[in-house]
Amino acid sequence: MRALLPALLALALAIPAGVEAGGRTMRCGSRLISLGDRAFEVLDRCGEPVHRDRVGYTLGSYDRREFDVEEWVYGPTNGMLRILTFEGNRLVRIESRRSR
Repeated sequence: MRALLPALLALALAIPAGVEAGGRTMRCGSRLISLGDRAFEVLDRCGEPVHRDRVGYTLGSYDRREFDVEEWVYGPTNGMLRILTFEGNRLVRIESRRSR
């Protein structure tokens, strides 16, 4: 068990600084964005994405309204792409993926 502790600590320290564990926040320079932020707030903090895709629609869980679903791509930065998913103009997912 004690041999496992250093390996787990090394793994925790290897998480990229730009994306916090759990994918709830992302660093844009010296500023942070978080799940729930509006699209205009992300644009203000991170600038224009290199690519935007409208990927579909989703229904609201309470009032049955349709919301646009968009993906914004930032990077690559240090070999990583950051993909943000917006539903109804709110940030709902932050993904990181190694660019090819």
